[in-house]
Amino acid sequence: MNKFWIALFATVPIMAIAFFLIGMSKGNGLWLPVNITSIGEEIDHLFWVILALTGVTFFGVEAVFIWFLIKYGGDKNPGKGIYSHGNPKLETIWTIIPAGILVFLALYQYDTWKDAKFKVNAPSQDQPVHARVTGGQFEWRLTYPGADGQLDTADDLEQVNVLHVVKNEPTRLQLRSRDVLHSFFIPAARLKQDLVPGMPNQQMWFTVIHTDDDPSQADVHEIACAELCGWGHYKMRGFLKVHETREQFEAWFQDALAKQNATTEDLGLPE
Repeated sequence: MNKFWIALFATVPIMAIAFFLIGMSKGNGLWLPVNITSIGEEIDHLFWVILALTGVTFFGVEAVFIWFLIKYGGDKNPGKGIYSHGNPKLETIWTIIPAGILVFLALYQYDTWKDAKFKVNAPSQDQPVHARVTGGQFEWRLTYPGADGQLDTADDLEQVNVLHVVKNEPTRLQLRSRDVLHSFFIPAARLKQDLVPGMPNQQMWFTVIHTDDDPSQADVHEIACAELCGWGHYKMRGFLKVHETREQFEAWFQDALAKQNATTEDLGLPE
């Protein structure tokens, strides 16, 4: 029976490693998508550092567990169990070490967090917002400023669920929620921001520097809501469309604006 339990406890981590390696293999859709932004490489680096620390900790703890099962099994220690009130020295050590690791990670990731979240590192506030993203049950509403560069004016372009950006150009988004908490997540850009009701001027910025290695998906990337926001949460799937040049973006913009204005005219509504 003891051999059975030893085999079982040995098989579980081996299978876990096997599934982990399968998940990491490229092209199966189970791992992170190819990064497309300038800050993504820094975020991926932090991901691997944290994965290494937690991985070493996990396997170390599991090794100690297995060793204790073998060394202190009932067949070798038939007497009564020993009851202990703890070891203050050991408890101090295993409190200080994790705390030290957390402090290290907080300092190590500071520059990346600053680049991604501090507005001082955002594109110039003089530059018009590329688009306003409004999360609502259950869609992403995109509002692009028109020729005047201002939102909430007559020449705005309204779109749903597809965000268009230009490659190699800094993109600044204004984020807001119109109802409940949402989370605007672009996996390929390695960026996520909660949209909090009552905070209408949250911002996100990034620069797309390259696109996916798969030619069929080279310019389209998923946008998801990473916060359970109601019964239709699954519907909040959008897409990031990357245009290679400003000219391509402008051509799309003018075409979409013309279709929007034509629809407005057909309905007999003021433009």
